[in-house]
Amino acid sequence: MLVVTGTGTGVGKTAVTAAIAALAVDSGRRVAVLKPAQTGVGPDEPGDLAEVARLAGDVTTRELQRYPDPLSPEAAARRSGLPVLTPSQVASAATELDETHDLVLVEGAGGLLVRFGPDGSTLADAAWALGAPVLVVAEAGLGTLNATALTAEVATARGLHVPGVVIGSWPAEPDLAMLSNAADLPVAAGAPLLGALAAGVGGLGREQFLDRARAGLSPWFGGEFDPEQFQKAAAART
Repeated sequence: MLVVTGTGTGVGKTAVTAAIAALAVDSGRRVAVLKPAQTGVGPDEPGDLAEVARLAGDVTTRELQRYPDPLSPEAAARRSGLPVLTPSQVASAATELDETHDLVLVEGAGGLLVRFGPDGSTLADAAWALGAPVLVVAEAGLGTLNATALTAEVATARGLHVPGVVIGSWPAEPDLAMLSNAADLPVAAGAPLLGALAAGVGGLGREQFLDRARAGLSPWFGGEFDPEQFQKAAAART
């Protein structure tokens, strides 16, 4: 089981989740992806799980609560009048999926401490209840080091294990800050760099996406990404 969180919204969590799922499915594993809270999507509209299924293939998907407004789960629940989500609900659903699958991925909404409800509960509480490691998905550019360090530090302070950090979107023409961050991100996270997905992979077809997932994720996920080679290539361009 693995919890996928980000340093903020729009950093590439869904693409990274789909890439991990795609590699696992390709290796013959039974994969489930749980999205506890989906915000900013109407009742009949495709959400993040539809994108994961499109890119990864044969995966079980489960969404616990959906809110139409593009807000935090707490704010969206308050505005819509819909029930709030609780960490126990997340843990229960993930545990149930774990009984019949080889890998369960739990994709958060926003960052690690985005609130589910007025009691202050967050994805961090759900991860703690599950005893699951927390993968941090980070941006490539300026400002990412602080956000990554804060996310990793609070996770560790709450007794969670951070196995690594993945850059959710790596452009073809990275700027100086991005190139420098290739070496500094794992230092900020206090954990190894486990991948860097090429920008725009979410727009690819399934086979192309699988190839990019393999190139962009480390052997820890079944991919071929080499962080040392990646960092050397980045350093050579500065």
